[in-house]
Parts: sequence; structure tokens; C-alpha cells
Amino acid sequence: MREPGRLSIYLCGPTVYGPPHLGHGRATLVYDILRRYLEWTGIDVRLVSNITDIDDKIIDRAEREGREWSDITTKCENIWFRAMEGIDVLRPTDVPHATEWVDEMVEMISTLEASGAAYATSDGVYLSVESVEGYGLLAYQSLDDMMAGGGDREVFGAGEKRHPADFALWKLAKPGEPAWESPWGAGRPGWHSECVVMSLGLLGDGFDLHCGGQDLRFPHHENERAQAVALGREFARHWMHNGFVVDGEGEKMSKSLGNVSNLLDLIEAYDPRAYRMVLLQSHYRSPVGISADGLEAAGRSLAGLDSFISRMSSLAEADADAATLDAFQAAMDDDLDTPKAMALLFDTMRQANTALDNGDADTAACLTSAVRDICGAVGLRLIEQEAVPPDVLAQAAALDAARSAKDYDAADSIRKELQDAGWQVETTRDGTTVRR
Repeated sequence: MREPGRLSIYLCGPTVYGPPHLGHGRATLVYDILRRYLEWTGIDVRLVSNITDIDDKIIDRAEREGREWSDITTKCENIWFRAMEGIDVLRPTDVPHATEWVDEMVEMISTLEASGAAYATSDGVYLSVESVEGYGLLAYQSLDDMMAGGGDREVFGAGEKRHPADFALWKLAKPGEPAWESPWGAGRPGWHSECVVMSLGLLGDGFDLHCGGQDLRFPHHENERAQAVALGREFARHWMHNGFVVDGEGEKMSKSLGNVSNLLDLIEAYDPRAYRMVLLQSHYRSPVGISADGLEAAGRSLAGLDSFISRMSSLAEADADAATLDAFQAAMDDDLDTPKAMALLFDTMRQANTALDNGDADTAACLTSAVRDICGAVGLRLIEQEAVPPDVLAQAAALDAARSAKDYDAADSIRKELQDAGWQVETTRDGTTVRR
């Protein structure tokens, strides 16, 4: 850490031109889990996540629909934060908007041009990637290798660019487009310039961690880094990239493929916590498939967790089991191994249930406290279930009486009535308990 006990993080935020999809949800949830865990360990986290509120995609939609670009960005930003609230993502410490930082972007581009790292053309200003030592570092390729590979990186160009991989720092506006004044003419900043200015402007040189989806590694993150290098400034000390959300055939979810699900639709159709649970049970760097079956299974796991907490709610407060928390922290410190942490969570629940069944309330209470701590550390909200009505308690007592009388048909009939009414029925040697 640049400062002991304090961690500075920059997370590339949304371009607000449409509703958030599952890929957006994964990126924000992964780093929300990271942030919550770090804060649980006592680290003071400053998380900056921007809003890209000027971009070609925004302008294209405005032109198609005959709307003001600012109307689109305002409404889409509101939808974004409604979705983030729906999946329990903490609001970033800072939420800079690109349009608020245009003056600083013009200043940075002017500095790059004066140093010879950037040059003006008839349609804007470009960074000369050949002037940047080590360009391609985050892509794990040299510039020559990247150009030979081509692919879908969108680095090829023509016209006045000195090298096909040179990228736009400033784009001159076409008639009717939103524009800001600059030494090169009215226009707007390039996407890569927006993030480098906002991250350095708010977090300063050598901030600790830069995050985002794997698809941002190149060209976006590499082009951010390249500008900082050309400026002679220290950029992010560490980088973290989460894997793709894929469909059933392992293909990356993207709007162009037509296989993207709206995050708001997911929130309405399932327990909003289910998406977090699915991601917790997958390693952040691995691709993860999202399906109805997977979300429903996660929902059942959450229902079991809620039932567990409700069952243990009458226990006295106790210190969390230290060995369990040590094992949890060891898993999380090992490259954020949340699958191992979740396996530990459910194993701890089983141990606590067994302890209570055996009459060891003290052990059950310590293990339950550990479960609560782990859930809090990864942002899993617990829902204690409603109190059981007297008539349902009377049915549970009747079930126990029937069992004592060895009238198992009657006991099974009562159990079925309770289950049909939406109650979970659990019978142990200590009697029957019911919960939603």
C-alpha cells in the first residue's frame, strides 16, 4: 500500500448509454466484495469509479433517437445506480463524471503534445504509441506482436495517423455533436484520456490498484497506462481484472452478440443476492456462466442461510470462532479465493447445526457469529425470517405429539400441511421447528 492502512482503488465505471447488463454486474460485485473484505480487515479504502457521460456510443444513440445526449446520460445513470442498489453494491467513495474534467484533459493532452508524445491531425489529437517505452505491457505483447495479431482490438486505422495503433486523445466534433473548446478546435476527449485524468486527479500518482473487466486490459487500460508513462508519472501500482460472464456455450456476454441479460430484469426475477452468491462461488478471474438453474440454486443456498440465522437467533451473543475466521481470511488473502471461503461458510453452518442438535449452544453461538462475520465481510445480507404464528406452532406441537404416539401417518399429514403452506419443517430429537 502507498500509505499504511489505506488503499486507493480506481474502478472503470459505466458508459451511460443503456441499461446495465450482467457483465457490468459482475465487475461491480467483484470489487464490492474486495472493498468490503478489505474494510472488514480494518483497511481504509477509497474507491473511485467514474461515469463516462460523453462517448461515441452516447452520441450515436442520441442521433438515432432524436434525443439530447444529456437526457440519455442522466436517465441511464439513474438506472445504473438503481441496479447497483438492487444488488447491494456500495456507492463508490468518489463518482467523477468525465464532463466535469474536460479542462484537465485538455491540459494533459497539451502537455503530451508539447513533449512530442502526441500530435494533431485534421480530425483530432493522437498519442504516438511508438514514443511510449513498453507499450503493450498489460496485453502481454509487444507492439509488433499486437499489430501482427490484429483481431478485434480496433487498433487499425488510416489517414493521418503515424502508426496504426496510435489512439485518439481528442476528437474534433462534427456539426451538431456536443463539444468543448480546446487549442485544436471544438471537440471532446477520447475515452482513454478520461480515465487516466480522473484516476490521477483524485487518487494521485502511484495509486494502489486499478480494476476492471478482462476486456478492458487492452486497449483501454494499456492506453491509460501509456499516457501516464508518456507524462512521466507513476500510474497504478497493481492491476486486477475479472473474467467474463459467458453464456451456456462459454461465449462472452456482449451486446453485439445479442446474449446480454438486463441486470434489472435479473433483480426482479430472482433474489437479488443470488447473483452475488453465484459470483462468490466462482473465482473472480474465471469465466462464469449465468443461468436460471444457477440463480435458483443460489437462491436455495440463501434460503438455507436465512433459515440457519433464524434458527440460531435465540442464542446468546458470542465471540466468533477464531479458527474459522482465520481460515476465512487465509482463503480471501489467497488471490480472493471466494469459492473456498463459501465452502468454509457452509461447512461452519453445518457444524453449528450439529452443535445445537447435540445441545452445545455455546459452540453453536460461536460458529454462528463466525457465519455472520463472513457474510458481512463479503456483503451477503442476511434476512431473519418472520416470527412463527401461534397456530403454526400448535401444528408443530401436534406433529411432535403424533410422533410420540407413533401415529406416523398423522405426523406426515401435518408435516405436508405445513410444507404446502410454505413452511420448512425440521424434526430432530429435541422436537420440530418450522420456518419460512
